[in-house]
Amino acid sequence: MSNLTSQQQAALKDQLLRSKQSVEQRLQQADHYGLGHSLRDNTGELSGIDNHPADIASELYEREKDISLNEHDEILLERIDTALQQMERGTYGICVVCGQPIPFERLEAIPSTMYCIKDYPEHFVSHGRPVEEQVLQPPFGRTSFDEVETQNGFDGEDAWQIVEAWGTSNTPAMQEGNDIDSYDRMYIEASEELDGFVEPFESFIATDLTGRHVSVIRNKTYKRYMSAGEGEPLLEPDVYANVDDLDDRNSVYE
Repeated sequence: MSNLTSQQQAALKDQLLRSKQSVEQRLQQADHYGLGHSLRDNTGELSGIDNHPADIASELYEREKDISLNEHDEILLERIDTALQQMERGTYGICVVCGQPIPFERLEAIPSTMYCIKDYPEHFVSHGRPVEEQVLQPPFGRTSFDEVETQNGFDGEDAWQIVEAWGTSNTPAMQEGNDIDSYDRMYIEASEELDGFVEPFESFIATDLTGRHVSVIRNKTYKRYMSAGEGEPLLEPDVYANVDDLDDRNSVYE
C-alpha cells in the first residue's frame, strides 16, 4: 500500500496533469516536430536520395533529431497516462517490481515513475561490450604483431610508420624518447619485420623472367642470413651484381 497522504497524491496528480498538458501542447504546436512533412518537402529536392549523401546531411541530422524528440515526448505521455490510471486504481506510488512504496521525494522529482530507485531498469549499467571491440585491440587498430613470434606480416603499426614518415602534427618534444631532438628521428623504431617478403632468402634469390637462371643478390639481408649460419656459400653460383640500390633498400634490416 502506498504511504502517500491525500494531499501528496493530489499535488502529484496536479503535477502530472500539467506535464501532460505541456507535452501535448508542444507536440501540437510543433506538428510532432515536423514529422508530418516528408524530407523532400523540407529540402526542396525532388528526391531524398541525392547524388551525394553529404548534400542533405544537415537536413538528415535535423530529421533524426526531430524523430528522437518526438519519440521522447510520446513515451513521456504514455508514462503520464499510466501513472494517472494507477491513481484511479489505487496502485500509484507502489514499485511494480518489488511492491514496496516509492518515497514521495522520488515521486515529486519523477511523478510518472513506476519504479523505486533500486529496481529502476535503466539504473543498471550493462557490462556487455560491442563485439567490434574484440578486433580493435591492441593499439594500432586490429593488428599489432611485433610481440608475436609466429607473425611477421604487415600489421597496423607498419601502416602507421608509413603514414608517419610523411609527417605528423607532433614535435620532437612530444615523442616518448628523451633523446629525440629532430624531426628526422621521430619515427617509430625501425621494424625488424621483413617488408615485401616472408623469408629472408626471398629478398636475395633472383631469377629471370622465365623463372630460370637462379642467381644470388648479395645484399645486406643476404649477409645477415649467411652470418647467422643459415646457408652454405659454396653451393651458390659465383655471380655478383650491382647491389648498391638493394643495399639502401635493405638498410632497415641492419
